[in-house]
Parts: sequence; structure tokens; C-alpha cells
Amino acid sequence: MTDAYPLSGNEKEADARQVVERSRGRAQEARVGTTPTSRRPRRGLALLGVILPAAVLLAWVLATEVVDVPSYNLPSPSDVWLAGVQLAQAGLLGQYVAISVQRVLIGFALGAGIGVVLGAVVGLSRVGEALLAPSIAAVRAVPSLAWVPLLILYLGIGEDSKITLIAIGAAFPVFTTVAGSLRHVDPQLVEAGRAYGLGPVSLFTTVQLPAVIPSLVSGLRLALAQAWLFLVAAELIASSMGLGFLLTDSQYNGRVDRMFLAIILLALLGTLTDAVLNLLQRVLLRRWR
Repeated sequence: MTDAYPLSGNEKEADARQVVERSRGRAQEARVGTTPTSRRPRRGLALLGVILPAAVLLAWVLATEVVDVPSYNLPSPSDVWLAGVQLAQAGLLGQYVAISVQRVLIGFALGAGIGVVLGAVVGLSRVGEALLAPSIAAVRAVPSLAWVPLLILYLGIGEDSKITLIAIGAAFPVFTTVAGSLRHVDPQLVEAGRAYGLGPVSLFTTVQLPAVIPSLVSGLRLALAQAWLFLVAAELIASSMGLGFLLTDSQYNGRVDRMFLAIILLALLGTLTDAVLNLLQRVLLRRWR
């Protein structure tokens, strides 16, 4: 027996969303009992993360001030700070940071988009998996520096080759997590979406993609870390600006203090961008759970 008033496409999608959200609601209720009632323990645990950096900094100061390690092997924190001040006064430090952040963000966005598309094809289609997975696995095994000569040959030494290399590094973590997560989406959610007449695209955007949001954001965090790793290799391509350039140029000139400065800035920027994605993950999980 059929309904007297068949549902429209929008109503079907709305009903499917309700099924998905009811399922997430039950899962969230099951987790309520494990939610801590106070944030103080969390803050205490967060402070533990400061202990190791503080210990490293203290050991660094002692090694340079007390043990008197030569500055050409290990510059003191004050030497590194002074190198940063000198570059900032020359108007170079801000430019280096800005151009590196720009390259990472653009390459990360492109690579993440490609990774989501390829991950969806491989994770949702057996034919797509059989066709693409072996080739993607082979390309993923190529070291980052191996791409540099080819990118220079085909794209030149401009921004295109640098951003492309970063995008290559960012694409694979997203692809791996999305493809693996889509294969394990709850079949009942998928069947519920199909029962409401959702097509492949609507089913993906309404049911399957929201179901893998936690894994997707984890993949994005890995991709962002990979983008920072590929940045240094990218800025080896005839670059005259950026933190990767600062690192290699300081090596050639024997400026160990600037080498330490570049490494510290890369670590701080990587941590900052990861913290932004971590905040995004909390917002998305709060929205979709």
C-alpha cells in the first residue's frame, strides 16, 4: 500500500537527516554517563603539556650558560631571540612567516579537497577501489624530494610547483581516512537513507559524509601536519622567501641561530594551526553527534 501523499525530495532528505540525528542522539546519550562533571581535571592535564617544553628550555639554558657549549654547535636562547629580532627589524621575518603560511594553507586546501573526492570514490565503489587504490598506494610511496625535479620541469620554479608539492603531501592522509571510514559506515544508516529515496549524491552528503566527520577531521589534522613537512621540501625549489628558505639559507651561511629560529617557528605555527583544527573538530562533533 502506497502513501496517499508521496514525499518530495526535500522531505525525504529531511526525514533521512532525522534518522541519522536520532541515531547520533542515542550514541550521545550513551556517552553522557562518561562525561566529566568538572573541567578542573582537564585543565590540570592540559598543564602537563607545558612540563616537557619547559624542561627542554631549562636544559637548553643550562647547556649554553653553565656547561658552555660552543655557540656554533648550540646557540643560546637569547642568541636565537636576537636573530629573530634582527630579521623582524629588517622586515624579513614577517614576510617569511606570511609566505610560508600562505603556501601551506593553499596547498592544504587543494590537497584535502582532492583527498576527499578520491577517498569517496574508493570508499564507496568497489570498481573505484580496484581501479584507483593500487596506483594511489604506489604514488604515496614516492618520497617528497623525488617530486621536486618533475615539478620544476613541468611547472617551473614559481608558486605553482611549491603549492602542488604541498597539496600532494596533504592529499594522502585525507584520502586514507575518508576511504577507510566510508567502508565502515553503519549499514542501517545507509539503508535508511535509501529507503527514503535518496540518490547517490544526496546519500553521500546527508548520511555518509556526516557519519565520518570525526575520521575526516582527524585526517585533516594529519594532512595539515604533512603539509608543514612538505613545506621545507617545497621551498627548496628556487625559493627566496619562506621559513624553509630561511632554514636552508642559514645552513649554507653557518647561521645556526637562524636555523634554530626557523625550526622553532615551524613548530609553533604547526601547533597553532593544529589547535585551530582541533577546535573545529569539537565544533563539528558537537553539531553532528
